[in-house]
Amino acid sequence: MDARTLRDIFGQFASGVTVITCRNADGEPHGATVTAFTSISLEPALCQVTLTRKSKACGFLSDAPFAVNILGADQVDTAMHFAGRPQVPGPVWADGPTAPLLCGAATTLSCTPWAQYDGGDHIIFIGEIVDVTTSNDDPLLFYRSKFHNLGSSSTGSAWNGSMDDPHSGWFDATTSFTPLHLMAGQPA
Repeated sequence: MDARTLRDIFGQFASGVTVITCRNADGEPHGATVTAFTSISLEPALCQVTLTRKSKACGFLSDAPFAVNILGADQVDTAMHFAGRPQVPGPVWADGPTAPLLCGAATTLSCTPWAQYDGGDHIIFIGEIVDVTTSNDDPLLFYRSKFHNLGSSSTGSAWNGSMDDPHSGWFDATTSFTPLHLMAGQPA
């Protein structure tokens, strides 16, 4: 399978858009737009970012603190800026607990290095989350090589009324059940 086909297949999975920020070799703030981000663990609090080996940011993250800036739906310009298409005006930076932060991000996770793994043409960085800030803004999404936003909610509950909804549908300790084979002779 060629790389373009595989990229298109991976693009079928909608993902959030982040900018990974750190300091470069001169101590200046540096960032890279990254969609390969995921949560890993709650205890300890760990997340993963995956960067192509060819990126400048990849060279700065080895054993270095970083921040994951989850972009808001209105931050397409910021995503483009850190994807190699500089925007004017540029980003507004703030000092963070571990690494420089981007002002205006929907959520920022400040991380210390936890582990690093070979990921083929990428390197997988695991960070321990030591601080979080959030605005509760809707996230920016990337799907089929285009930016998107969530749009309006389809329901008030993620479980959409399912009886498996852990907030309202699980059976409590007083619930009893009659096996179906015993109910066969009962009227409906």
